[in-house]
Amino acid sequence: MFRQLIACSLAAAACAAAPVEAQAAYPDHSIRIIVPFAPGGSTDILGRLLAKALQPILGQTVIVENKAGAAGNIGGAMVARARPDGYTLLLAAAGPTVINPSLYKDMPFNPATDLAPITALTREHNLMVINPQIPATNLQEFIAYAKSHPGSISYGSPGIGTPAHLAGQLLNQRAGIQMRHIPYKGTGPAISDLLANRISVMIDNMPPLLLYVQSGRLRAIAVPSPSRAAAAPNVPTFQEQGVHNFVVMAWKGLMAPQGTPRAVIDKLHDACVQALREPDIQKRLLQLGAEPEGNTPEAFGEQIRKETAWWADVIKKTHTTIQ
Repeated sequence: MFRQLIACSLAAAACAAAPVEAQAAYPDHSIRIIVPFAPGGSTDILGRLLAKALQPILGQTVIVENKAGAAGNIGGAMVARARPDGYTLLLAAAGPTVINPSLYKDMPFNPATDLAPITALTREHNLMVINPQIPATNLQEFIAYAKSHPGSISYGSPGIGTPAHLAGQLLNQRAGIQMRHIPYKGTGPAISDLLANRISVMIDNMPPLLLYVQSGRLRAIAVPSPSRAAAAPNVPTFQEQGVHNFVVMAWKGLMAPQGTPRAVIDKLHDACVQALREPDIQKRLLQLGAEPEGNTPEAFGEQIRKETAWWADVIKKTHTTIQ
């Protein structure tokens, strides 16, 4: 009987210690980062930069998988339903995380309750550009021109409900103008029509637009950021030009399924912060018009809550809907 009691005690101790050992050993096999968009975009580029940087830090292979569709909802739902063990992660973007919940009536997951924040990776500047045939060199001149030509100005975006679409709607509201929205199936086709003067304006991710500004084919008007962008220091903000409370910045972050152990969250957070400090990563992010973040899981969670409420208000006031 004594030997049986000893054996049972040892077995119980081993079972109790197993979760601690499993967490301490994390990661012991490859990790997947799900990018909820097609290859080639800014989210995909960052995902692959991060994966490459994390591999030597974590000592495991980090694989990027693209699961595009439904404005990022398919990839987000996939991670939300995954095992909460730290081996399936989401390269989260602002659109699916803080905008879609107010646009889609049948969201397949709830970012606020089904995903656990790890860290914000980057903050990314957008840029307002116009075709040079519009006779304006700054924001107030553009607003004056738009008011004197009601309904004749059109702006493009990568689709309904994207930050670029909502930024245009917000400008209509704040400036009292009437730009028409033209949705496209991606940023590339919208830029092509902007260059051809089929549309007049875009407010979208800075990097692809900045190339055409530098070549003189597009004119930069403003950045919707709290401060000027390092990649375009001569372009003033909306605030500087008299349009207040107009901040539309993109961001990327890393998230895990809700219920992932805190020890795993902390290890991934620390690894991301280390990766973001690497000079090569910082240089590449600057080229992408992005600034490294690396905040705590709590700060990232609070950021998501605040931005979800802010975008819900914008969507309501601009009467934006998904058809």
